[in-house]
Amino acid sequence: MSDHSKTTVAPPDAGTLPKAWPFEEARKIVARVEACDGDAPALLETGYGPSGLPHIGTFGEVARTTWVRQAYEALTGRPTRLLAFSDDMDALRKVPTNVPNQDMLARHIGLPLTRIPDPFGRFESFAHHNNAMLREFLDSFGFHYEFASATDYYTSGRFDAALRRVLEVHDEVVATIAPTLGPDRRATYSPVLPIHPKTGQVMQVPVIKVDPDAATVVWKDPDSGDVFETSVLGGHAKMQWKADWAMRWYALGVDYEMSGKDLIDSVKLSSRICRILGKEPPAGLTYELFLDENAQKISKSKGNGLSIEEWLRLAPPESLAQYMFNQPTRAKRLFFDVIPRAMDEYLANAEKAQAETDEQILRANPAWFVEGGKLSGATTSPVSFTMLLNLAAVANATSADVLWKFLRRYDASLSPETHPYVDRLIHHALVYFQDFVKPSKTFRSPTEQERAALRDLADALAKADPNLSPVEVQDIVFEIGKKHKIQPLRSWFGCLYEVLLGQSEGPRFGIFAALLGLPETVKLIEDALARDTAQTVSEPV
Repeated sequence: MSDHSKTTVAPPDAGTLPKAWPFEEARKIVARVEACDGDAPALLETGYGPSGLPHIGTFGEVARTTWVRQAYEALTGRPTRLLAFSDDMDALRKVPTNVPNQDMLARHIGLPLTRIPDPFGRFESFAHHNNAMLREFLDSFGFHYEFASATDYYTSGRFDAALRRVLEVHDEVVATIAPTLGPDRRATYSPVLPIHPKTGQVMQVPVIKVDPDAATVVWKDPDSGDVFETSVLGGHAKMQWKADWAMRWYALGVDYEMSGKDLIDSVKLSSRICRILGKEPPAGLTYELFLDENAQKISKSKGNGLSIEEWLRLAPPESLAQYMFNQPTRAKRLFFDVIPRAMDEYLANAEKAQAETDEQILRANPAWFVEGGKLSGATTSPVSFTMLLNLAAVANATSADVLWKFLRRYDASLSPETHPYVDRLIHHALVYFQDFVKPSKTFRSPTEQERAALRDLADALAKADPNLSPVEVQDIVFEIGKKHKIQPLRSWFGCLYEVLLGQSEGPRFGIFAALLGLPETVKLIEDALARDTAQTVSEPV
């Protein structure tokens, strides 16, 4: 249990904090634990409901909490703990649509998740399978955390003292929750859910009598009419989830827990219950939800949106971390098209971090958080992910060797051996290109004004020194756009992307042409003009 009772730690002044949201969150923790025992780490918690497979939202909560933890330790020099808590004693209320053996699971509705067979046939229960998947994933990212199972905590007696306290204030808890319920549910509500001694089901039934001294509740089986007196200790009962959340905060002394926007009312209610039990609730952040391509909330039971495995097929984990770091209080689409931008944003931040000497500015850089404060330079690249995608598109590449040929032209010292992270980016780019870029390419025809400008550009590049720098190539492109009075000038670059690359945006053209090679760029332009001419001739008059 977190115990904060000795050394006073003043909250840092907001003006001295690095300008990154995890430090603002860390300030909340410092304010909460003003009298801080140096031997008791601040306890940060994340919750996981193992009724469905872990998804990106699960990762996002652990990653973001980890960054708050990192910021707190940097501010205070004090230790922390991160508890990844699985609510695996919850009953299965509906069958997830994205797992096998649906009929088998349907026969176990109402049982705790740790008493339901694993539909994948690998672990002793459905919860054990999903808990293992969560740990395996978090471990792969190098998160430092302690895993906790609700079943283990209930059955081992770790919650017994807190459960006795719940019975002591049972009526006050009921009075707090009752106004939020419908009339029928309000009439029968109890925060205590006894486990049926015969069927093993988690029972949502009226409690006839509460005995705090004996730590028991009396209830009636609605089907058989049998009356049972059940101990709330040792795993023979559990709490309704809102009261359960509050009980856990109280029992463990949780200092910080963030949650999604859909749980705002639940946080308020659980906070009131925690105070009734006798402690202040943890500090926390309300983050916005992730949306799929149809602007629908992603759900672990539906399996919509991007899966963890899909994202990591298409880009390195740093891109996912960057995406999670950005604006956690703002709703964001979680679909394939966000990946290249997230990857390039991370690469830009990593490059800035390597050159930064001001510690305050460095700690505001997302790369400092993603790398756990230990910047090795191993995740940098001289070329962007978007550039690699465009090179793959132009070459219709199916192998890494093709892209490495372009990169060596740009810098002869580059190789898979000297730049393994670039090699990883190349392999991800090839997968992304084949799966998403290639099928969606749509080339448009240039206007007459653009056609003339493209011819001039091809002529200029054909006459230019093949070893021109990217800046010099960019200057040529600018001058031709201005010469042909294309307004606004940025639409000239839009033309290059749409006519030559078949996409709405692209890399800085000078760098792209230098990588591709000026002769190859000239051929790209000529092929586009020839393709457009052929289409024009074939159209009926």
